[in-house]
Amino acid sequence: MSALALDAQGLVRRYGSVVAVDHADVAVPRGEVVALLGPSGCGKTTTLRLIAGLDRGEGTISIDGVTVSDGAKAVPPEQRGVGLVFQDSVLFPHLDVAANVAYGMKGRNRDAATQRMLELLGIAHLSQRMPHEISGGEQQRTALARTLATEPALVLLDEPFAHLDASLRERVRDEMLAALRRTGTSALLVTHDQSEALAIADRVIVMNAGRIHQQGRPEEVYRRPVDRFTAEFIGRGVLVPARVTAPGVASTALGEVAVGPGASAGECLVVLRPESVELAQPGAGVTGRVVRSLFRGGDRLVRVELADGTQVEASDPAGHAVGGRVAVVVRREVATVPSR
Repeated sequence: MSALALDAQGLVRRYGSVVAVDHADVAVPRGEVVALLGPSGCGKTTTLRLIAGLDRGEGTISIDGVTVSDGAKAVPPEQRGVGLVFQDSVLFPHLDVAANVAYGMKGRNRDAATQRMLELLGIAHLSQRMPHEISGGEQQRTALARTLATEPALVLLDEPFAHLDASLRERVRDEMLAALRRTGTSALLVTHDQSEALAIADRVIVMNAGRIHQQGRPEEVYRRPVDRFTAEFIGRGVLVPARVTAPGVASTALGEVAVGPGASAGECLVVLRPESVELAQPGAGVTGRVVRSLFRGGDRLVRVELADGTQVEASDPAGHAVGGRVAVVVRREVATVPSR
C-alpha cells in the first residue's frame, strides 16, 4: 500500500502559448488533508482537473499507488478512485437527500451505508428533503456524504465553501473536516483563502502563476516563507529591508533583530508579522507615528511609520490613537527572504 494517496509529478498544462500549470509536483500523504493555496487564476483548479482526469496535460499522476496518467495512458475520471466536491454542490435535483447520498453505491448494505453517511454529516433529519428545500451548507454536506459513501482513495475539493456566508462557512468547514478525519479520507482542498488553508490543512502547497513556491506544514509556511511571494501572500505583515551582519542577527531600520537559522549574510528582507512586533512608550525602542488603526474585535491592528518611512504593523490591545507616538520593538525571531 502506497504511503501517498496522491503523487503527481511534473504536471504541465498549456493553452496555446499560455502555461497554466508549470511543472507542478503535488503530493497528498494517506489520511491527510492538503490545501493547494493561491490567488485566483494561479492554476490551482486546472491542477485539480488534471488530477481528476477532467483535463489532459503532461506529467505523471498516481492515485493510491496506481498510475492513472502518464505520457502513454490516461485512466478515465470515473475509474480513478477519486471523489469530487465543487463550489456548487451539483446534487441531482429530482432526488431527495438520501437518494443523492446513495447514488453510486452498490450492494445489499446500501441503505445502512447511506444512513451512516447521513448521520456522519449531521443531515439524517433531512433525508427526505429535496435539494431546493435545504440550505447551501446542507447541500455541501450532502455532496460530501455522497462522495464519501463511495469510499474514494482521494477526495478533491474545489473551493467548496466559497458560496457560503462567513459564519456558515466556518461551521460547515469544521463539520466537513471532522467527517474526513473520522473516515480517514485523504483530501486535496483547492482554495484562495489563506486562513482556511492554515486552519484545516495538515500541509499547505503555495502556488502562483502555475508554479509551486513552497510546500510544508502550515506553521512552517507561515513562519519560514522561502520567497517574497509566499511571505506577502500568507498572513499579515510587512517586508523590511535588512542586512544579515552575523549568524542569527540582521540590521534593520528598527535596529538589530534576531533572524532564523540559515539566513545568508548580506542583503535580504525580514518578515515582520504583527505578533512579532510590540508597541511601547517612546524611548523603549525606535519611535514612530501611528498612521492607521483597524479595530478587530479583541484588539486593534495598527500601522506605524518610522522616521525613514518604513512602516510596520502590530497588534495593539491598548488602542493607540492615530497620530500618536509609540516605540516599536521586535521581540521575536523573524524570517528572512531574498530581496529579489
